[in-house]
Amino acid sequence: MNHIRIIPGDITKAKVDAIVNAANPVMLGGGGVDGAIHLAAGPKLLEACHQVESVAGIRCPFGQARITTAGNLDAKYVIHTVGPIYQTDSHPGATLAAAYENSLKLAQEYNCHSIAFPAISCGVYGYPLAEAANIALSVCGRKAYGAIDIQFHLFSEEITALWRAELEAAAISNRNQDVY
Repeated sequence: MNHIRIIPGDITKAKVDAIVNAANPVMLGGGGVDGAIHLAAGPKLLEACHQVESVAGIRCPFGQARITTAGNLDAKYVIHTVGPIYQTDSHPGATLAAAYENSLKLAQEYNCHSIAFPAISCGVYGYPLAEAANIALSVCGRKAYGAIDIQFHLFSEEITALWRAELEAAAISNRNQDVY
């Protein structure tokens, strides 16, 4: 898990190839991290989102990911993913894992060497923080993604401390496993 870093602060300032946006299915901006990314990226990001094919107004279904240019951000791309609404998704863990997996697969497809994630679904979508951290770090810690510098840019001290503790616990667990 040495390719994963937990960084307190504003994801819109990340200097990475791709910034992940915790989007809603219509991908046209919203509140929380979605609103902050759209505000920082400027109108070019909204224009790029309008270019993404939609079905009945849905550009990115829950658990999936889409990629656009990044507008005024320092990143090359914004990867938009839609995590689960915890109280209404029948399998929120699977949907959250898919959101991280699909984001990382897009990053690989577009030759990204670095990616910045927020805590997907942990705002108004209500995902419990510890469970979300465990899922995110489990997916991002897979060997398939070892070549990507993965950063989590987390806004609050509470979330940052919790994710650091989960990352440390995962590292200890990995050290205690026999590898053959």
